[in-house]
Amino acid sequence: MKKVERFIIWICSKFTRREIEYIIQGLQDVLVNRNPEVKPKDDFREKHPNYREFSVDPEPPLTTRPPKTITPKLNWKKLLTEHFKKKRNP
Repeated sequence: MKKVERFIIWICSKFTRREIEYIIQGLQDVLVNRNPEVKPKDDFREKHPNYREFSVDPEPPLTTRPPKTITPKLNWKKLLTEHFKKKRNP
C-alpha cells in the first residue's frame, strides 16, 4: 500500500480540490466501465505468466476403439528351458 499512499500524497500536492474531485469522478467512471476506451490494468498475466488460454481441438475425438492385439500366453517352463539352453545357467 505504500505506492498508493505515496500516489495520494503526490496527487494532493499537485492538484486543487476541484481537480482531485474530477480525477475521482473519472476513476469511478473507469471502474463502472462507463469509459470503454480506458481499462484498468489487468495483473493476471503478471501473477500467472505460464497460464495458457483454453482452446478446443479442431478434430473430434475418436469414436471407435483400435483393434485389440492379443498377446500369446507364455509358458514359464518352456521359457526356463530355452534360457538354460542359451545361457547354461538356471
